[in-house]
Amino acid sequence: MRDDTRKLLITGSCIFGTGFLASMLMLFVFGGVSRQGPHNNPGWLMLMITMGCLPTGTLSLGLGVLKFFGDRKRS
Repeated sequence: MRDDTRKLLITGSCIFGTGFLASMLMLFVFGGVSRQGPHNNPGWLMLMITMGCLPTGTLSLGLGVLKFFGDRKRS
């Protein structure tokens, strides 16, 4: 595996994992979410982290996976 592909996969996984962890904390530790949003300030903070990290991490991880398969196909 090339070094740049490895960096993409690690970075995408870390960002996605951060977003996933923030969403689980928001749902199970900080009181959950109702129709009007989270119940307290830490819940809102976790929601903002989730909304920033999950899309970015998904795109980065997807790019890394596609690059990994492209590198495998070439060699």
